[in-house]
Amino acid sequence: MSSVKHSLQATALREGLRYVQSNPGANVPKLINLLRPFARIPMHREIIDQAEQLWSDPNNNIRRGVERGFRQLSPVVTEKFVMNFLLNSALVGIPRGYEFREKHDCNIPWAILMDPTSDCNLHCTGCWAEEYARGANLSLEQLDSIIVQGKELGVYMYLYSGGEPLIRAADIVKLARKHDDCMFLAFTNATLVTPELSAQLGKVGNVVLAISVEGFAEDNDFRRGEGSYAHVVRAMDRLKSDGVGFGFSTCYHSQNTSEVASEQFIDAMIDKGCFFGWYFTYIPIGKNADPTLLATPEQRKLMYEKVREYRANKDIFVLDFWNDGEYVDGCIAGGRRYLHISADGDVEPCAFIHYANVNIRDTTLLEALQSPLFRQYREHHPFNSNPLRPCPLLDNPDTLVSMVHASEAYSTQRMDHEPVEAVTGKCQEAASNWQPVADQIWNSKAQEKTKEAVS
Repeated sequence: MSSVKHSLQATALREGLRYVQSNPGANVPKLINLLRPFARIPMHREIIDQAEQLWSDPNNNIRRGVERGFRQLSPVVTEKFVMNFLLNSALVGIPRGYEFREKHDCNIPWAILMDPTSDCNLHCTGCWAEEYARGANLSLEQLDSIIVQGKELGVYMYLYSGGEPLIRAADIVKLARKHDDCMFLAFTNATLVTPELSAQLGKVGNVVLAISVEGFAEDNDFRRGEGSYAHVVRAMDRLKSDGVGFGFSTCYHSQNTSEVASEQFIDAMIDKGCFFGWYFTYIPIGKNADPTLLATPEQRKLMYEKVREYRANKDIFVLDFWNDGEYVDGCIAGGRRYLHISADGDVEPCAFIHYANVNIRDTTLLEALQSPLFRQYREHHPFNSNPLRPCPLLDNPDTLVSMVHASEAYSTQRMDHEPVEAVTGKCQEAASNWQPVADQIWNSKAQEKTKEAVS
């Protein structure tokens, strides 16, 4: 698509969006049609067709969620979501990333996760970032450079973790304003969501928050500290009032799975104003990590079932970082869909894989994607024929050992340079226990599909 044609169609889309906001129920189909010219690959054309079909049912949960978005979000937040997330990041960015994959013979991510700082005002039990040295920071200039380089490769989605990224809230807002064609998401403990910051985010529009919460007060505060749940509730109320986009981010483990999987919890999050929920399972990262917090196979299966149930029925989009491998053909790390850059600048294939070959301060983003460990990820993916066992650490630990040694990657844990065998050793039993359960689920699905095809 020529730049002139793209610009004209983008302008038409922006004007159409303002028209849609006056009556979403009646006018969203017109917005869907305005997106059609940007659909360059079959997957996107299929999604647009499905969106049109879903909207024809006024009782569809996705439609209800979208209508809630138009009511709750500020107009600028709605516009940024459509223009930056749907258009730039998905419809434009993904096909461009495919082109660069072919050109450079390496993975090109859809999103980049980076840590503005390793500092945090909480000390949550089992945090994957706990083994990074405190006091590390990526400067404003370094963060900006990563985004500039990423956009050249078609990346318009940027995520912040840490540490607590909102310690750097002023810089996050500056970057959002400068790169107003990108979408940003920050994983936060919500303690620093002040009235002033909330109002700012409502006006900037292209920063959404994923608020860490691990159940109601008792279960949440078990890992995150007394009083942290109260901060979550207060922050959600502020963000909802200011029309800011936000959702929840939940780590499920052996002690809280039944609660965070419950309908009561999901309904509470919807009531507080969440538009998405992102589930992660506990991974024992760090020398003193507690493997007993690993979810059991029965708990992981429960999350598999509940996420799909809620996705089909609730007015919120929920996803599971591990259990949704079937929708993304396995593991998304290693630059295949995303990568992680620590506050020390180490370019890691995943936030949970603390190994690297290069540092972003000494290399370009493209060179990092071509580094030995990222090459190993590209060559060995998928790590399992069962997409419900996608992870090279949690589900296929021997594979991670092999890739780290083959690439001669170094440990990025400044507090404790764990040998990869020690890291994977904490997941061996969980991987073995999950295998028969995952295989049973996947084989049952395959049999159901066969029966449907025959009938």
